Amino acid sequence: MTEVNKAPHLGDGPPPVGGWTRFVTARPRLSLLVALVLTALAVLAGSGVADRLGSGGWEDPAAESTYATKALEREFPDSQPNLLLLVDSGRASVDDPAVAARARDLTERLATEQGVTGVGSYWQSKSPALRAKDGHEALIAARITGDENAMGKTLDRIAPHYRGTHGPVQVKVGGIVAVRHEMQTIIKDDLTRAEMIALPITLVLLVMIFGSAIAALLPLGIGIVAILGTNAVLRGLTSFTDVSVFALNLTTALGLGLAIDYALFIVRRYREELSAGADPLTAVGTTLRTAGRTVLFSALTVAVSLAAMMVFPQYFLRSFAYAGIAVVLLAAAAALILLPAALLLLGHRVNSLDLRRLFRRTAKPSGAEGTAWARAATLVMRRAPLFALGTTALLVLLGLPFLGVKFGTADDRQLPSGAESHVVQQHIRDDFPGSPGGGLEILAEGGATQTQYADYKQRVAALPEVVRVDGPLVKGDTAYFTVQPKGEAVDSAAQRLVGDLRSLKAPFDTKVTGTAAVLVDSKHAIGERLPWAGAFIAIVTLLLVFLLTGSVLIPLQAVVLNALSLTAMFGAVVWVFQDGHLSGALGFTSTGSIETTLPVLMFCVAFGLSMDYGVFLLSRIKEEYDRTGDHNEAVRHGLQRTGGLITAAAVILAVVMVAIGTSRVTNTKMLGLGIALAVLMDAMVVRSLLVPAIMRLTGRATWWAPAPLRRFHQRFGLSEGEPAAPAKKKEKEPAGV
Repeated sequence: MTEVNKAPHLGDGPPPVGGWTRFVTARPRLSLLVALVLTALAVLAGSGVADRLGSGGWEDPAAESTYATKALEREFPDSQPNLLLLVDSGRASVDDPAVAARARDLTERLATEQGVTGVGSYWQSKSPALRAKDGHEALIAARITGDENAMGKTLDRIAPHYRGTHGPVQVKVGGIVAVRHEMQTIIKDDLTRAEMIALPITLVLLVMIFGSAIAALLPLGIGIVAILGTNAVLRGLTSFTDVSVFALNLTTALGLGLAIDYALFIVRRYREELSAGADPLTAVGTTLRTAGRTVLFSALTVAVSLAAMMVFPQYFLRSFAYAGIAVVLLAAAAALILLPAALLLLGHRVNSLDLRRLFRRTAKPSGAEGTAWARAATLVMRRAPLFALGTTALLVLLGLPFLGVKFGTADDRQLPSGAESHVVQQHIRDDFPGSPGGGLEILAEGGATQTQYADYKQRVAALPEVVRVDGPLVKGDTAYFTVQPKGEAVDSAAQRLVGDLRSLKAPFDTKVTGTAAVLVDSKHAIGERLPWAGAFIAIVTLLLVFLLTGSVLIPLQAVVLNALSLTAMFGAVVWVFQDGHLSGALGFTSTGSIETTLPVLMFCVAFGLSMDYGVFLLSRIKEEYDRTGDHNEAVRHGLQRTGGLITAAAVILAVVMVAIGTSRVTNTKMLGLGIALAVLMDAMVVRSLLVPAIMRLTGRATWWAPAPLRRFHQRFGLSEGEPAAPAKKKEKEPAGV
């Protein structure tokens, strides 16, 4: 599908891409039959994928905190509870004999359950940390063993027997394992609901765009193929690596969004060729040479942005790379192989079932939309400095709230306020002494005397941010201490305390873990690798856009303007989700921070989608510039031909992302709504206003490249158009510019 970007050839016919056209259209019925069989196999292979996905993955597996956590789980499993039963005695005291008897009975029963260890309770230890301050609630703590899937199955088996009323007490189930399991269940349910919302609305929008119901169904079919194929890929990946359940949301969003984008571009170009008098086979060939190359470039640029997440060690981020790359490549493959076969079989029937004829009297005349975009481009270029400065200032202003971002960790507050595990954790946070979940743990390895342990404990207790130190609990040459910090679990003071503990000298090896330690290590891992991820995205994007355009300036513009288009998204994330504005209307609990990995994820996804639209616009501008040599006319023509298409694609993708954003899990809500805002800002502000204004200001210099790079592009570069005439030497201004 590549074309050598040599000097225009006159009278030689179209470039030699007939081989690819023949390949994808030689046996159209067979191609579609094979696709149907493969899709059916993907349904079988991907069935049950959600049950095999994890709900964690925010920690760095090579970090000190991860090592310490695993060592403590191995050496002191009873000290690492992940299941909590909140026992509510109503108006009675938890020390009431009847309440205590029933609670001890529940504790003893829980200790006999298979897969459960380390069972303890307030009624056994009388620990003040396990008793609410008002004396009406207390905790039973235990540890469920195994990996995430095994823990989920154990919880499903035992929870119904403990949840609910037991004589004088009411029991609710909480703890980390319950939070993660409930999050996984809610995400699966929400994803089904999002699909039920997005699919019919998307179909209606496609009918409005194409008019033809037949043409509208084609993009939807490509999207479904991409989603089902990616589910099968993820199912296979779970056999040898961890994959986050959150990746399913990206699969649905990108599967529908990008497949529809690519199909929109191809079907629109095919219908243009038919309208110009081409027969179906010629129209398919021209479409593959033009829109097909654009789709290929778009898929590569989006895949590059998503692949950058492979740089990070957290499997939460890597999961999105797995899912994103798979769904992008499958969407592009379906659009470039299956869609041409379907178009060839349909021929002129692609325009059948024109539903817009019902509204023909009120419909815009043919070409009205393109004329409006041409007038808009002319206006923007006439006032290019004003639009360039004004738009840039607006985007920077919208991004200012991100300067106050605070990073934190995901916890139970990701769940709806009525979710059982959230209720339990909130009760513990509000009603129990200390800062449950905020304690730090120190793993001590190498052995020591009691005197050495006592001296170390005393020095830890003397640190200014420490409230209390418990321990040590010793097992052979290993011991551990628990440290209760002042303030919140992951505030700046707790994070400073992590550094103080790690720098404190001891006669044995120490490792610090706990919520704040995990956050510190996660921030370090992301900060250390972020420049590499950014450099990877920038360098590969610059190369791909250069291969498409042959310009040095356009790739630089693309990277800078794409990054600028994301400012509104990042500003809104902080203003809404961190600061809590609109939390009531959107139905989430603000934690006062943003989970550390979310901005990285949102940047990679949104940057890739912005490049998707950028490639659509630039390819059409380049096609016209190659044909006429007129820079300003090429910009105007490019916006005229793609402005409506890009806007329609962005609206459809935004609908899908907003459907994802209806999730009851805060991180998923943030992802969906944030990216919906980013793609709309990119399509309606950056592509419509900022790009034409900047390109008008840079003029013909936009297409400059030094001689060695020009020769490189002539040999290896790709072009969407089929140049019909040598580029003109004299610039021609569009009307009014």
